[in-house]
Amino acid sequence: MPPRRVTIRDVARAAGVSTSTVSEALSGQGRIASETRERVRQVADEIGYVASAAARSLRLGRSGALGLYVPDRTVGFEYYVQLSRGAAEAALTHGLALTLVPAWDNVEQLRALHIDGLIVADPAVGDPVLAVLRSLPVPMVTVERDLGPDAGPVGVVASDHLTATGELLDHVVATGATSIAVVAPGDETSFGQQIREACRRYAGVRIVDIPLAYRPEDATAAVDEALASGADALVLVPDGSVVVALHHLRERGIRVPDDVLLASYVDGPSLQITRPRITAVDIDPRATGEAAVEALVDVVVHGRQDVVETLVPSRLVVRESTRR
Repeated sequence: MPPRRVTIRDVARAAGVSTSTVSEALSGQGRIASETRERVRQVADEIGYVASAAARSLRLGRSGALGLYVPDRTVGFEYYVQLSRGAAEAALTHGLALTLVPAWDNVEQLRALHIDGLIVADPAVGDPVLAVLRSLPVPMVTVERDLGPDAGPVGVVASDHLTATGELLDHVVATGATSIAVVAPGDETSFGQQIREACRRYAGVRIVDIPLAYRPEDATAAVDEALASGADALVLVPDGSVVVALHHLRERGIRVPDDVLLASYVDGPSLQITRPRITAVDIDPRATGEAAVEALVDVVVHGRQDVVETLVPSRLVVRESTRR
C-alpha cells in the first residue's frame, strides 16, 4: 500500500499545537509567536508534510488550474508537445495543474471552464474558438502576438521569426542555392506573417502555401509544386512537414542534399535522427511554454498589472541536409 499522506492534523499532533496554529504558521498569517511559527515549520519538514494545492486554491478562491489552447489538429506536433511539457512542468512548480483546452464547438462548455488563466498558442485570425476564449473572465497570455482587433492579452511570449528566417535563408543561399521555395502557412498568425515578410526580402525566394495544421498530402503537393518551379532548395515551415517532404523526395528519386537542399524552420527530435539529419531553427518550445506559465503566474498569483512581452531566443542548427 502507498504511504498515507501527512496531514495538517499530524503536524499539529507532533508539534503539540492546534490545527489552526499550524495553518497560520505555514501560511505566514495570524498573530503567533515567531518561535512557534518556526517550530511548526520545522516539524512539518521533519515529518514530510506537503501542503495540499487543492486546499490552498480553495482558500484563495482559485481553481488551481491554468488552461492551454493550441491550434486545432496540431496537438500531436512535436513543437506543441514540447511546449505543453514546458508549461506543465512550470505550472507544477507553482502547485498548479495544466488543462488542455480542445478546439471545442460547444460554446457553453468552453465558457464553463474552471481555470485561473489561459495560454493560447499561435492565435489565428478567424478562429471561432479563440473568440469565445477571449470572452472568458480570466487573464490570457499568448504564445506569439494575437492579431485580432479585440485582443487583450496580459502577456506575450514570442520569438523573432523575422530574423531567424533570414539567418536560415542566408545559410541556404551561402550553400549555393539560387532558387529557394519556402513552404509556409498563411498570414492569419503572427508566426506566418513574420515568415512571409522575411521571404519577401529575398529575390530568389518563392512562397508555396500550406496550412499550419497540414495533412501529409498537403506537404507532398507543396513539394511537387516547388520542384516544378525549378527550386534547388526547399524550406518547410510547419512542424514535422519536412519529414514528409524527405520521404516524398526519396520516392521520387531525388537526393538530399546532392540534388536539392532541404531545411525546416521548426526543429524537433525527429530531425536529428533522419538520414540525412535536417537543418532547422531551434525556437525552444519547452522554454516558451515555461515562460508563458511564468507570465501568467505573475498576474494570477502575484497580481502584476502591466503587459509584459518575453522574447525567447532561437538558433540555427546546421546539419547534413544543407551541406555540400
